[in-house]
Amino acid sequence: MIGQDLNADTIVEFIADIFERRGAESYLGEPVTMSEHMLQGAWLAEQDGAPDVLVAAALLHDIGHYTSEFGTYSPDDVEDKHHDEAGGEVLAPFFPPVIVECVRLHVAAKRYLCAADPTYFSRLSPASVHTLSLQGGPMSADEVAAFRENPFHEEAVRVRIWDEGGKVANMRTRAFRDYVPLLQRVVHDFANRP
Repeated sequence: MIGQDLNADTIVEFIADIFERRGAESYLGEPVTMSEHMLQGAWLAEQDGAPDVLVAAALLHDIGHYTSEFGTYSPDDVEDKHHDEAGGEVLAPFFPPVIVECVRLHVAAKRYLCAADPTYFSRLSPASVHTLSLQGGPMSADEVAAFRENPFHEEAVRVRIWDEGGKVANMRTRAFRDYVPLLQRVVHDFANRP
């Protein structure tokens, strides 16, 4: 998992290094790489005028694919790899709760949207349809009610929509390094909170 020497001054560079070393890996059978997908999510958040914390959440939502001890996704998987929980766990010491919860809830938000919005399922890519089945399918009424109790559920839904939109081949976005100042600002604000 992560080393003991990570702190508010080193976490962003640690994540940048992951993007640079592993970002070219394929993303769930989609026409984009892992880094292209995550950068597209951040770009879509920016285009929607999202605040820095949600741009950061969209950028980092799939970081758990790099940190999960369960390994990487394959279209042949028959069980969920819980990258959402792994990502939230890695970010929690360094990022504010809204970002951590958006990362942790972005899979639940897909299940929620499939239950709450009759049109959402038709917008899922084939890979998202496959992972939805591994992740429990659309939420039940009780799960929807529990999801809505999370104080960051609306933000998580926004991140999920950008996530689903971030699967476009050859979309022009910023580079990860362009987001380093934003991420560092968010991390330092969280570290220096009263």
